[in-house]
Amino acid sequence: MPGALDGIKVVEFTSVVLGPWACQMLGDMGADVVKVEPPAGDTNRNLGPYRETGNMCALYMTCNRNKRSIVLDLKSDKGREAAFKLVSGADVMVHNFRPTAMEKLGLDYDAVKAVNPDIIYCATYGFSRKGRYGNRGALDDGIQAVSGLSMLMARAIGDGEPRYLPTVIADKTTGLTVVNAVCAALFSRERTGKGQSIEVPMFESTVSFLMAEHQWGQTFEPAMGTAGYARLLADNRKPYKTKDGFISMLPYWDNHWKTFCGIIKRPDMITDPRFDRMKNRLVNINEMHAQISAALLERTTDEWVTALEQTNVPFMVVNTLDDLIDDPHLVESGYWQMFDHPTEGKIRMGSAPYNFSETPASIRRLPPHLGEHSREILAEAGYSPEEVAEMLKNGTTRSADI
Repeated sequence: MPGALDGIKVVEFTSVVLGPWACQMLGDMGADVVKVEPPAGDTNRNLGPYRETGNMCALYMTCNRNKRSIVLDLKSDKGREAAFKLVSGADVMVHNFRPTAMEKLGLDYDAVKAVNPDIIYCATYGFSRKGRYGNRGALDDGIQAVSGLSMLMARAIGDGEPRYLPTVIADKTTGLTVVNAVCAALFSRERTGKGQSIEVPMFESTVSFLMAEHQWGQTFEPAMGTAGYARLLADNRKPYKTKDGFISMLPYWDNHWKTFCGIIKRPDMITDPRFDRMKNRLVNINEMHAQISAALLERTTDEWVTALEQTNVPFMVVNTLDDLIDDPHLVESGYWQMFDHPTEGKIRMGSAPYNFSETPASIRRLPPHLGEHSREILAEAGYSPEEVAEMLKNGTTRSADI
């Protein structure tokens, strides 16, 4: 069955995680994604474990399925000419160059719109052009720092030292925002017939993501306290130790609290004024954590699972990253899929995390080699075999010839 974006052509000029991961999601939903790479390829082709060649490393493999790869030297006239031919027949163009870089290449929105007025042109980079940081470069670490995430970690841990989250959360948060924006723009074009330009900056996307709950007292003017959701910043907010492991458990709502107090045979805590309502538990969050922590140490993890699984109290056993590969729920839901890659052997791919009843997402193409589809894509754009051969010869493009 075709995906929701079947028939949509996306041309991406992106690298690292943000753009490739976003465009991979569009590909999962059925779009034909053409990945335009420089002669050296996406930088992530060389990050992580690899089997055959260094340009098919793990981080590239997890962000670039459902795509075709073409190499174009955009610094050359022929390369830019080919790029314009590709975008002239596309529905969507996505890039993560700085604004001035695309202007120098001649691939800014006005130039692309001149050859394709219907294009959805999505630019995603560090900061909105409306502000003073507009032309600064950005990587995930810098966005975590400037968005407040790093100091949020310091506040949660309590030692005053800012830290980065051990995930590229700014890249991926922005990537999700790119997908939302592109799909909305495509829907708008269906209704109005008009293409448009979209700017999706990392800084603003991450601040929007972070401050949904942490704006807190700064929601009001004058402020009614500082920013920061108190429960999430509690010193003891972490998985609880059991006799033999760890478990995540949160008796959040009042009915959860009553149920939990019943399990541990502490009816006194139901009426304790520190804990009798969610509002009071929030004020006394560290005391609440101390009571829960003491109770959890009395049983093994399996005993807690048995006690909690028939209740409405939210809980989960703590996994390591490697545990996820064999997590019984992920196995039963078919999340992990195995494929035989033509050069890299057996590889594992995570499924798209959404389930459409009529237009299912799917993995139709495995991550491509650098320039694997250069000849094919150039032919589709109208180049003759002789012209392609000349472009290969002068370095405008390259072909993996897999």
